[in-house]
Order: sequence, then structure tokens, then C-alpha cells
Amino acid sequence: MSQLADFQNEIYLNGLADVLPGLPADLTRLEGLAQAKLSDTSFGYLAGSAGSEATARANRDAFDRWRIVPRMLRDVAERDLSVTVLGTPMPAPVLLAPIGVQSILHPDGELATARAAAATGLTMILSTAASCAMEDVAAANDAAADDAEGGGAEAGGGGARWYQLYWPKDRDLAVSFLERAKAAGYTALVVTVDTFTLAWRPRDLDRAYLPFLRGIGVANYFSDPVFQRAVGGPVTGENRQAALLHWVGQFGNPSLTWDDLAFLREHWDGPIALKGIQHPDDARRAVDTGTDGVIVSNHGGRQVDGAVASLDALPAVADAVGGQISVLFDSGVRTGADVAKALALGAEAVLLGRPYAFGLALDGEAGVRHVVRCVLAELELTLALSGHRTVSELSLDLLVRA
Repeated sequence: MSQLADFQNEIYLNGLADVLPGLPADLTRLEGLAQAKLSDTSFGYLAGSAGSEATARANRDAFDRWRIVPRMLRDVAERDLSVTVLGTPMPAPVLLAPIGVQSILHPDGELATARAAAATGLTMILSTAASCAMEDVAAANDAAADDAEGGGAEAGGGGARWYQLYWPKDRDLAVSFLERAKAAGYTALVVTVDTFTLAWRPRDLDRAYLPFLRGIGVANYFSDPVFQRAVGGPVTGENRQAALLHWVGQFGNPSLTWDDLAFLREHWDGPIALKGIQHPDDARRAVDTGTDGVIVSNHGGRQVDGAVASLDALPAVADAVGGQISVLFDSGVRTGADVAKALALGAEAVLLGRPYAFGLALDGEAGVRHVVRCVLAELELTLALSGHRTVSELSLDLLVRA
């Protein structure tokens, strides 16, 4: 039996000593607990979405429209969820999505997430908008991976990480980000294409709260030599305001086109995936431009209010790609069963977002680890109980429309 599902047995055995899990096993309960703990501004930034939040609701409704049809007597005694995605071996097809400004959730921020990812063997994707510099996150990830290997971590291995780019207007700054990420051991590049400007987000607007303007989520900028040269040197109290204004001028570039992707390929020699693809024609363009993967995503509903649910967009994108490049998925994932549905509808792997962020807010590194282990255990059990041993066996045959 896979070690992933053994988390269930571990919980029950701990119960013999009256030890209960610190967080719920039902991950849909985490949002309410996080709201009770976090400030209104921090919770609003994490949980909020664009406009009326119709897209965020649609993401969840889309999962509920699909039902799993279990098959019986298929010998699922031996299970293996391992995959290799964009050259990265993984114990299961689940990654930690790039989420910025994590220090508003927990003082350790992305450092805690990096340690939890390594301890569970998952690949984390670091946001350009992180609270911690990419080099510091890499060091935390590596140190935790070394500890996990020495201590027999439940998923084994670790230390795998990708870098997510918010493409700035200054191309020298973009190149500097890529060079730093490569030097720090980030092996794949995730380019977010749906956020060249921030959407209309009422929860943040009602509180007039944007963490970047308060110096949170700009660590990769402030620590960058190209950025520092533009503001007259290392960011201190004297030039902090100028640095923040320079960040405002640099974040996002609405003039980018498909032709600009060639520039990234010139400066990044690893796999490149485009995050934010919803239309099949855009998926085909990604193939034509030599991109290695696409991530079907609507940014968790945070960018276009009233947009198509990400899960509804997934099958058409997967069909358009036709196996030529990798197809990953995010937006609305809350459980291991959700992951199974996305895999059956054409995803090669799934990015987990808000659930681990809620775990981080509630219990730091331990909270992230709890969420990850719950998702992986439930994913394996869902596969086994529906009659499947590997994720490669999943297809539309697993599902029916409700």
C-alpha cells in the first residue's frame, strides 16, 4: 500500500493515545477557521476574488457537476501515484500553486511553505510576489529536503521547485529574475499571463488594502540588483518610497504578445509553462510557440468576474493540445476527489492553492503539511476505491455529469 494513504492510519492510531489532528480532515472547513484567525485585510486578500466573485463560485460549481462512478473488483492492492511533469519527478500529480505575500498569513510565509513542500516531496511554485527572496526560499526548501531524506519523510525526497514570473516592463529586470531563479535551483518557469494588471477586487478595495504598497510581497524586487540600480542602490528608509513607486511602474506589462515569448526562451533553458490559459485557441498558440506546458486557470476567480469555470475549460484545452505539451490545472481545487476529477478531465497534474494557504495561516509549516497529506491521502483512496491503481488510468470513464 502506498505511504500516502497511510496518513489515515496514522491519525486513527494516534487516536488510541487520545491525540487528535490539529486541523480538520475536511479541508473545506479551513476557510472559516482562517477567517476567524486572520485580520479582515489579510483574509480578504487571500479569499477574495474579482467583482461579484461569480467566477470563484463557478469554479466550485463545476466540480459538483461531475460525479465519480466507482468500479469494483479490479485489484488495487498496489498503487502508484508517481508522475514526472515537465522533467520533475513527483510522488503524486499535485503541486503547490504560486501564492504571493504569504507573510500576511504567517510570519514564516513562503519559508514555511518551502519546508512543508520538501517534507512531503511536493514541488512548490514560488511567486514573483513572494514575501521572501527566492534565494532564501530555495535555501529553506533544500534544508528541509535534506532533513526529509535523512529522516525518512512520508513522501520521500523533496526540494523540487519552480519559479513563477510576473513579467515586468523592464526586460533587464525580467532577465535578472530568471538568472537568479536558475542559479537558485528553480527548474521550470511558470509565466502567469492573466495578471498583467490587478482586477477589480472589492474586498481589497473596500479596505483600501494592497499589500505591495505597504512593502509586502516585493522582496524579489527589492533584493534584485537591476531593481536596486534603478532606485539608486539597496532599498533603505531613504529610498523606500521611490522603490515602491518603481514597483508600481514595473508590475505587469499589458503590451505583451505571443511573439514576446521568444525572449523568454532566449533567457531560460528549462521548461516553460503558461499559466492562465482558458481558450483552446490559446492552447494551440502555446504549442505553436514551443511552450512546454499550459496551466488551465482563471487565477482562482481573482481576475475576470463572470469568466468560464476553469474545470469547464479543461477538456477543450486538453483536446486542443492533443498530448503535444503538458496540461496542468488549477482554480477551485479543495479536496483529493477534486484532484481526481481534474486528472480524469485531461490534466496531467493539479496545482493546489487556497487550501494550503489556509493551512499556513492556521498552523504555519505544520498546517501546510497537514493539508498536503490530507489531499494526497484522499486522492489515493479515491483512486483505489473507484478501481484505479495509477493516475494514468484515469479518463472520462471515471465520471458522469450530474
